[in-house]
Amino acid sequence: MENYEVKQLAWNGMYKGQRLQGTLIETNISWVILSGRVAFKIKKDIQFSFLDYSTLSKRKFFCERELELNGRFSSIYLSVEPIRYFQGHWHIGEGPGKISDYAVRMKRLRASKKMDVMLEKGEVALEDIQELAKLVADFHQRSALVFPVFDLEKEKALFNDLATVKAIANKELGAGLPEKIDAAMERSNAFLELHKKRMAARIRETWYRDTHGDLHTGNIFLYRKPILFDCIEFNDSFRQTDLLYELAFLCMDLEFYGRKDHSEALLRTYRKKIDPFVQDADWQIFHYYKALRANVRAKVNFLTAQSDREAGAKLSDVKKAKGYLELMFEYLEI
Repeated sequence: MENYEVKQLAWNGMYKGQRLQGTLIETNISWVILSGRVAFKIKKDIQFSFLDYSTLSKRKFFCERELELNGRFSSIYLSVEPIRYFQGHWHIGEGPGKISDYAVRMKRLRASKKMDVMLEKGEVALEDIQELAKLVADFHQRSALVFPVFDLEKEKALFNDLATVKAIANKELGAGLPEKIDAAMERSNAFLELHKKRMAARIRETWYRDTHGDLHTGNIFLYRKPILFDCIEFNDSFRQTDLLYELAFLCMDLEFYGRKDHSEALLRTYRKKIDPFVQDADWQIFHYYKALRANVRAKVNFLTAQSDREAGAKLSDVKKAKGYLELMFEYLEI
């Protein structure tokens, strides 16, 4: 959900009475301070239809929620710390002054070990994929069961929200994309009508769990034992989904990087521990979910491109959006 390459600034402050210097990275919904072996994540005072960080109490609550939820699968989340401005300095941690905000304190990991970075460099091995698949499967097996009400119209709207970037897609890429997007939405509506009973049945069959919610390669570090991070804490419905949906996101992202072999290997290893494919229709639903995840990533990149100030960054985001759209069209053909 977050773009971590928006802006980088120097940061000077205090942590537990000691000078803390580092890099401040601005994302669309937060700031991240990187300093030495630690990182601090601060939520912005913002409110969207799907997210509300607009009060100090809400930001504290969601910091604590982030710590709790990510603790299900990660040891890098350490504590929630108050932030104060006192005697001309920002202070993180206990101390004098009125609390003005809160930060999630985390262990800082090496950027070169992020999975998306390693994929771009061709550094991801089969063994990495197998270890990751085992980790995700173990997490999914112990994740809490959820039983949401299947809402067909809501499912249609989720895919069809792509219509909001049709004008952007036409401006940046042209080539009849608005018409292709309209056709994709019609195909999505027809698919959901056809498979609505099976999708609802999967809820009763306990395939819906409280998962990560944003499990793509940018939210994974590939150490000897992979590390997942940055799950969705701000909206439970984004996180409480069919296991096929979460699995589809990761497989789709691997295929975006041209590694269909890694996608297939991850699926094979995962299914040895937990196999959510019960009926033939589940494979069709899985491919649909890959199309939906590609749809969402395309939309996010189109929107990010509109706020990019540098031509190079904008070109990169448009290129990514185009790649995700092409994947979406391919999955819908399947």
